[in-house]
Amino acid sequence: MKTLEFKSISDFHAQNSFPPPENPLFSVINHTQGVNDSTECEDNSEEEVKVISDFYSITLKNIVSGEIAYGRTKYDCKDGTLLCTAPNQTLIFKGVVFSAEAYHICFHKDYFSGTPLYDTIKKYNYFNYQVNEALHLSPKEEEIIKSIYRNIEAEYHNNQDEFSKELILSHLETMLKYIDRFYKRQFLNRQELNQVLFTRFTNILNAYSEAGQLQEKGIPTVDWLAEQLDVSHRYMSDTIKAETGKTAVDQINLYLIGEAKSLLLAPNASISKTAYELGFEYPQYFSRLFKKKVGVSPKEYIEQAQMN
Repeated sequence: MKTLEFKSISDFHAQNSFPPPENPLFSVINHTQGVNDSTECEDNSEEEVKVISDFYSITLKNIVSGEIAYGRTKYDCKDGTLLCTAPNQTLIFKGVVFSAEAYHICFHKDYFSGTPLYDTIKKYNYFNYQVNEALHLSPKEEEIIKSIYRNIEAEYHNNQDEFSKELILSHLETMLKYIDRFYKRQFLNRQELNQVLFTRFTNILNAYSEAGQLQEKGIPTVDWLAEQLDVSHRYMSDTIKAETGKTAVDQINLYLIGEAKSLLLAPNASISKTAYELGFEYPQYFSRLFKKKVGVSPKEYIEQAQMN
């Protein structure tokens, strides 16, 4: 596997034969000059390429052939594909052919340190999705992103003054909000696939429980479940939230409570034994969670069941 590691935006420009960035912490790259619809560039054919960078990036490319997989499900991606990456995130590409037309925005967190964006960017989970969880834009959505990009590009190449950075960040925040909206549209449009992922999520929990792993290894983490599904934990959580209205952690807890209701009503059951069987290290924590989700304590639940 080939590895490309970019320690800085300048390094990224140099390794790709781009002109040096006008700002070492922020750059805009447009590949459209001299490009026509038939122009293609293939990313290393079947060779796997691992890419790691020390900055945020937003890249818009068109996939002209090949497929991108969402976990184990593949899609034909002929519309614009937007990739959003965070610092130190590892991306792996294999056998995908892109059009030569491409738009890149690279920005280091030091560029917006001390601004509102430093906090708000943390809420955009899509920066931590895997490359196979890219955003596939409709033509209308693609034109909106390109329009904002052109505003950023114009300001980037303008003579820098006291307003430049503020205007660039304003346009960038607008772009991030649109990307968030378009990702939510994608989740809704793929509702059937969301259901498949949630079903697999539940099946993994069932298998884990039936194998006695709850008592042996404890409650599975969101990261572990995402790994079993072959998706990033942020993508899994957002898909489950779009499908059920609840987070992945909520769904794990609801599963445990469902199992607890059955265990508590078994002969010779005890609250402590039930807690340990379900992977809780402390019975007190189990009791608090049970009361929060069910409305009564485990003891009260048992008493109510015995009265009926």
